[in-house]
Amino acid sequence: MIVLIGYLASAFLAFSLITVNAVKFRWLNIFGCISFIVYGVLIAAFPVILANVTLLGINVYQLVKMYRYQETFSLLPIHYDVDLMQKFLSFYKTDIQQYFPEFDSTAQEKSIRFFVLRDMMVANLFAAHIVEDGIALVDLNYTIPEFRDFKIGTYIFIKEKEYLLQQGIRKIVYEKVHNKDHQIFLEVTGFKKEIIHHNTCFVYEVV
Repeated sequence: MIVLIGYLASAFLAFSLITVNAVKFRWLNIFGCISFIVYGVLIAAFPVILANVTLLGINVYQLVKMYRYQETFSLLPIHYDVDLMQKFLSFYKTDIQQYFPEFDSTAQEKSIRFFVLRDMMVANLFAAHIVEDGIALVDLNYTIPEFRDFKIGTYIFIKEKEYLLQQGIRKIVYEKVHNKDHQIFLEVTGFKKEIIHHNTCFVYEVV
C-alpha cells in the first residue's frame, strides 16, 4: 500500500510535466506533493516531507495568483484580411482535425468568423454560418491547447451575447461533435442535446 502511494505521487508529477495548461500543471503538482508528503510520513523520510511541503506551498501560491489574475478578453471579427486566419489554421491543422475533421475554410454565405484574443494572444478561432431563423451552425470553434479551461466558451456565449444577437444569431447549433473532450466542453458551457432532423445536435439558446 505504501509503495502504491509513492507510485501515485510519481504519476501525478509525470502527468503534470506533459500538460500544456498552467492551471492543470499546478493542480497535478499539488496532488503529487500531497501524495509524496503522505508517502514520506509513512516511511519516516523527513527530507521527502520537507521538500514536498516546500513545493506544495509554492504551487498553492502560484495557483492563487493565477485565479486572482484578471485576464483581458476581446473579440476580433474577420472580414477581409484572412492571412492570419490561414496561418492559424495551417499551424494547428493536425489538432483541428481531431475536433473538426470536416471543416472547410471557404467562407459560406451569411458566415460569421472571429478570433478571441486572450491578453492579446490569439486563443480561439470561431466560424459559423447562419441558415434560418437566427440559427447559426458551427463550422469551427477551436481553442489552442494552452487555453482550454472553459473561460473562452464563457466569454463567447455569455459575455459576448450582445455581439451574437447583433449578428442575428438566436441559437447556436453543433450538428456533429467528433471529440469526447469537446462534448464535455459543450455540456459544461450550457449546450443541450436536441434532435434536429433525426440528428442529435448540441444546441445553445442565445436568448
